[in-house]
Amino acid sequence: MKKYFSLFLAILLTFFLFSGCSKQNQTKTSGFNTISTEELKDKINDSQYVIVDTRINDAFNGWKLDGVKRGGHIPNAVDFSANWLKVDVKDKEKILDDTLKSKNITPDKNIVLYDANGKDAIEVANYLKSKGYNNIYIYDIKQWANDDSLPLEKFKNYHLIVPAAIVKDILDGKKPETFENAKTIKIVEASWGEEKDSYAKGHVPTSFHINTDLVEPPPAWMLASDKELEKFALDYGFTKDDTVIVTGENPMAAYRVAVVLRYMGVNDVRVLNGGLLAWKLAGYEVETKSNKPTPVKEFGAPIPGRPELIDTIDEVKAGMKKPDEFMLVDNRTWEEYIGKSSGYSYHHKKGRIPTAVYGYAGIGDSNSLQYYRNIDGTMRNGYEILALWKKAGIDTSKHLSLYCGSGWRVSEIMTYANVLGIDNISIYSNGWIEWSNNNNEYETGEPKK
Repeated sequence: MKKYFSLFLAILLTFFLFSGCSKQNQTKTSGFNTISTEELKDKINDSQYVIVDTRINDAFNGWKLDGVKRGGHIPNAVDFSANWLKVDVKDKEKILDDTLKSKNITPDKNIVLYDANGKDAIEVANYLKSKGYNNIYIYDIKQWANDDSLPLEKFKNYHLIVPAAIVKDILDGKKPETFENAKTIKIVEASWGEEKDSYAKGHVPTSFHINTDLVEPPPAWMLASDKELEKFALDYGFTKDDTVIVTGENPMAAYRVAVVLRYMGVNDVRVLNGGLLAWKLAGYEVETKSNKPTPVKEFGAPIPGRPELIDTIDEVKAGMKKPDEFMLVDNRTWEEYIGKSSGYSYHHKKGRIPTAVYGYAGIGDSNSLQYYRNIDGTMRNGYEILALWKKAGIDTSKHLSLYCGSGWRVSEIMTYANVLGIDNISIYSNGWIEWSNNNNEYETGEPKK
């Protein structure tokens, strides 16, 4: 009897010792198991585990938010932000289901959800649980970030797209990371039309309105001349030494103005990632009063200061003759690329520029960028963008010249490429509309393989 009793005690002791070594089996957060740092280190290359960053995408990109010691994401992590659950869009559940599938977040996997605020991971965990996911674990990335021996990855130029919390810090008089050396910080709102059309309905506080017609005058809506851009700079108070954050309800308009400001020579131009929606999702109030810029007498340098960012039609033609070092990328819908749609109500010529590789954009119309954005309008995971480009045959070792209809879509896409550290890139700003209006050769139909 003593022999069996001793054996029972030994088995019982072994069970408790084994359980004590595994925090994921012992500790629970809001009903979900947690996982320790040591265990997570062993799982980052385990195909049965999917590590998911549930924070806003700016944190994944590299920003230090919610008190983390170091910015960035855990190697091999994918992203599924809790913010995405708050967005009200058409076909939301289908979009989220497709997103989960594309990131290999499936019920048969062990899903590790991490955050830094103790809220995001739980929100995503509850959402997944409602969809039948059972193997869910919670982790606090602050534990990982506090250990300098553990790797974190960030995108080289993550600072180019800014989270709402950082903009709020600036408005509160702080100088957050990457803004330490900024002299004059200006926040602007960019949209097409007059103030009453969008700006007056609500904007980031202190921002003043820029009508996109100022940088691409109607009726052609092509890039303004250098003389017109200089007048724009002086009238709206821009100098080469400014730090500018461009916001707006339509992110595409913000990126268009941002790229033009960079082309003009403003030293530091950034964009609010996700636009005005990101500001609202962060819980911040909008302002409806009209703010006016203060004109200046001098920009401080010749315009353009960075002409290499925007290609002329002659530069595109010259590049097309050097296929070993130059690649033209068409960032429009597939229907535009093959010549079934012009993409615009005011332009009816259809087709594509010869030699152009299809580089994706959106689905449906010229205002869409689903292939490059998350459901909340923020930049898509950079690794997924690079995988998309690889699938399309886009060779980042060459100089890339991106074009769409008139520059809006490619302004956003080029900025995302810059975030990832791809700098040998430019946009053919006047795009298909200028090319086709000048009776240049064009192609239609699906390209021959």
